[in-house]
Amino acid sequence: MFTNNIAHRILFAPSLQGADTLLILSGYATPNMASWLIKSFQEQNMPSVNISLVIGMVPYDGLSVPIHEGFKELHGKPYPNVVESFTCSYVCENPPVHANLYIWLKSGTPILAYTGSADFIQNAFVSSRKEIMEYCDPEEAYRFFEEVEAKSIYCNHSEVEDHIVLRPTHQVLDAENKPITKLAGEGIVSASLSLLTSKGDIGEKSGLNWGQRKGRNKNQAYIRLPAQIARTGFFPLNKQHFTVVTDDGHTLILRVEQQNNKAITTPLSNAQLGEYFRKRLGLANGAFVTKQDLLNYGRTDVTFYKIDDEQYYMDFHV
Repeated sequence: MFTNNIAHRILFAPSLQGADTLLILSGYATPNMASWLIKSFQEQNMPSVNISLVIGMVPYDGLSVPIHEGFKELHGKPYPNVVESFTCSYVCENPPVHANLYIWLKSGTPILAYTGSADFIQNAFVSSRKEIMEYCDPEEAYRFFEEVEAKSIYCNHSEVEDHIVLRPTHQVLDAENKPITKLAGEGIVSASLSLLTSKGDIGEKSGLNWGQRKGRNKNQAYIRLPAQIARTGFFPLNKQHFTVVTDDGHTLILRVEQQNNKAITTPLSNAQLGEYFRKRLGLANGAFVTKQDLLNYGRTDVTFYKIDDEQYYMDFHV
């Protein structure tokens, strides 16, 4: 049994010892955690792996729409040089499965397995919350995983919404498909971030134009995060990922990064954020964004509303 350094021991060390496939069965999971794991593999230059996730408590609790959309965005894509594939499935038949298993395979053979209290969420692996994990028999764990997986459905299956219950993230976002222009209510706080520089200009090779340099994807972008806001704790730091629902119904996974926590971007592809804003501004992919483009659109800032520690609402409407 162990309680310390569980992220390294369970999620990374086996790969360094030759394991090539990670199977995860978790009662509860978030796309923020999956995104964090994929990005961590990339940043640590880990050996190439395949990751398969099965979420067990969906028949009991359902899933929030942003979590479902987040998993769909991550599912089935290769992540160059490190994660060959990431797949996500939901248990869709009763009984629900309230179990956590992390199983490592090598050339198709189970070689290590862990079980315990840690759901596949950032609070369990990234923050300081205490969890208890222990080794278990890898072959028995693998057999149980296969039994549960047989009663699951891929998150991007064309009929998945016929098999699971989707619910809003938070009652303030349940507006019966009506456009939300402002959030209000107990505990709802907001922060507005400028899309211009501190001097009120457009960044020629920063901000929305971060990628406007030789050899870069011209869509790469970030939102400037002033130090005084970063220090308030409004956004999670320490490279934790968080989900944003936008006013036009998109779901983005973001992270605060760069030296002194000065930028917010989409960690698995810095170009995703730039593509999103260029589409909102009516610009072509990779186009240079001018200050006049923002003025023509009608605003030069974006407002974030904090729903909880990992979920936000982003407003860029005019």
